[in-house]
Amino acid sequence: MTAYAAVVLSGGAARRMGGVDKPARPVGGRPMLHRVLAAVADAGERVVVGPAGPVPEGVRVTREEPPGGGPVAGTAAGLALLDPGTTTVALLAADLPLLTPAAVAELRGALDGSTAGVACYVDGEGRRQQLCAVWRATALRAALDRLAAERGGTVDGAPVRGLLAGTTVREVSWSGSGPPPWFDCDTDEDVRRAEEWTR
Repeated sequence: MTAYAAVVLSGGAARRMGGVDKPARPVGGRPMLHRVLAAVADAGERVVVGPAGPVPEGVRVTREEPPGGGPVAGTAAGLALLDPGTTTVALLAADLPLLTPAAVAELRGALDGSTAGVACYVDGEGRRQQLCAVWRATALRAALDRLAAERGGTVDGAPVRGLLAGTTVREVSWSGSGPPPWFDCDTDEDVRRAEEWTR
């Protein structure tokens, strides 16, 4: 598998948690953001988009334009920081405390073994986990350009599903042991469930 970069989106409003700094919420004794960054520790570049607090050495932090512009604007900001020669990009939410290096490797392998532009996990109901995905950088740039053209030159406020709309998607069901790596924490109850899984 080729070297890859990781863009982690941490700019959500966490409305269902009362607006707390969700990526900083600990699960298993570590902030969710740090757990996600650990899952991509082998990436050549790691970029966090949004408020981040202290991050591990070598991780760069940036903000989307305008701040609060949503995950697609965040994706564009993160991609802009990557080396132009980057071929593969893991695009991840910062609230995936159960993500593991093995789960990221499975996505990368699924993408490498296909002609798709993106590989993403699907849950038990077949829903695409759009921010637990690995993209070909060329496909991600093309998707951003297409969305911007459709929206009058801006991706501010664009939905993540719009990125996938014109892209060939390789859907991946989690086949490993342990909890689903795509499990995201939107509520306090989700955090409690994740805590149970990490015990």
